[in-house]
Amino acid sequence: QVQLVESGGGLVQPGGSLRLSCAASGRIFSINAMGWYRQAPGKQRELVAALNSGGSTNYATSVKGRFTISRDNAENTMYLQMNSLKPEDTAVYYCYADLAVAGPDKTRYDYDYWGQGTQVTVSS
Repeated sequence: QVQLVESGGGLVQPGGSLRLSCAASGRIFSINAMGWYRQAPGKQRELVAALNSGGSTNYATSVKGRFTISRDNAENTMYLQMNSLKPEDTAVYYCYADLAVAGPDKTRYDYDYWGQGTQVTVSS
């Protein structure tokens, strides 16, 4: 079965850096799209960064120039490099992937997967 397992969160001072990782396991045929979302207390979940199969990226204006999304196809792992972190970046971060996987009849189909979330806290 396909799963997304993310890691790399923690406590960091303002101006510091963190790199989040999201590893996909299971029988995956291709990655259609992937991205990172975050949700702060009392706020809705928002898209932080996205990467489609063609290599194009999309960033929230609040993180543009500070965050970078990337992936390692050989390891089926995606990353979010976060630099110049601010207190307002504090949130639970979730990885997301639209994956082509195999069904019980071996037929390929697309399905959305989410990581379990990792806490990022930016505080002095």
